[in-house]
Amino acid sequence: MSTFIIAEAGVNHNGSLELAKQLIDAAVDAGADAVKFQTFRAEQLVARHAPKAEYQTRTTDAKESQFEMIRKLELTDADHVVLIAHAKARGIEFLSTPFDTASLHLLTNRFGLTTIKVSSGDITNAPFLLDIARAAQRVILSTGMSTLAEIEAALGVLAFGFIEPNATPARNSFEEAYSSDAGQRALRDRAVLLHCTTEYPAPICEVNLRAMDTMSTAFGLPVGYSDHTQGIHISVAAVARGATVIEKHFTLDRGLPGPDHKASLEPSELNAMVSAIRDVEQALGDGIKRPTVTEAKNRSVARKSLVIERDLVPGEKLVLSCKRPGTGLSPFEYWRMADRVATRNYAADEVLDE
Repeated sequence: MSTFIIAEAGVNHNGSLELAKQLIDAAVDAGADAVKFQTFRAEQLVARHAPKAEYQTRTTDAKESQFEMIRKLELTDADHVVLIAHAKARGIEFLSTPFDTASLHLLTNRFGLTTIKVSSGDITNAPFLLDIARAAQRVILSTGMSTLAEIEAALGVLAFGFIEPNATPARNSFEEAYSSDAGQRALRDRAVLLHCTTEYPAPICEVNLRAMDTMSTAFGLPVGYSDHTQGIHISVAAVARGATVIEKHFTLDRGLPGPDHKASLEPSELNAMVSAIRDVEQALGDGIKRPTVTEAKNRSVARKSLVIERDLVPGEKLVLSCKRPGTGLSPFEYWRMADRVATRNYAADEVLDE
């Protein structure tokens, strides 16, 4: 199964439509399956005096508020029209993470997006999760900063939204939906979890890729990885551990101003990551241990046969050793042949065939 690779442009367009189009082109050139942006209205997302994250303070003007920072990074409705058309023309899937219900409905109702990626920050935003479940055909849920209990609670909301498109939830509605056969079927059909460490860049020692195994066992859902580490090697390792989706931030230039550029890949690195992931997919194979087509021709060269250790004449006991090539009797026959007597002349290094 091919890993679904999301090239996360995010807000690395810096509010420039032309830069956003170039990001789409770079994602296409790298061979990604989808390019993803972020759709929001600052007034709906953050209070005007909310502080920035530490990494945002390091990479942007420390004096401006989070509201002031992200307001400059909004994409307009008209921008979306242009970018979605450009992505379609270039043959890559357009995705975006909405951060408010109006933005969600803009993506699903007006622009027809069927897959919605949910930010880790919204995993406890139950009203929004319910809106997402009722608007999207497929949900990719990031789980950064979360416990298993919080993930299960979020899945309960999604399950309820999937199977109850109009009902108002009561106190135990989400737990009941999650526990129901219908809710579990809907989650299996429509939900994907992404393991994530929500720090930019994420410290290698905090990545904990084995958590993907834990999540897969706990929830029985496809699990991928949203990678905030520097470099490409952790994403490649995640695929080797079974990640079905990889999401990775990228930029045209890490030196550009903005909150996410410094923790993003540049185009050549994105290209290398996609290529490495596709190599790993092929290398994983089907799990059946057997000689490959290309190996078969090397058996006779690399393996050994029973050979005569020195010149022998009839009547002498065979003196055997194991040497290449592997065209004669297998060394497994050593004990059967060791007590035999030569019935003819043998030359040193002669391969025994019986």
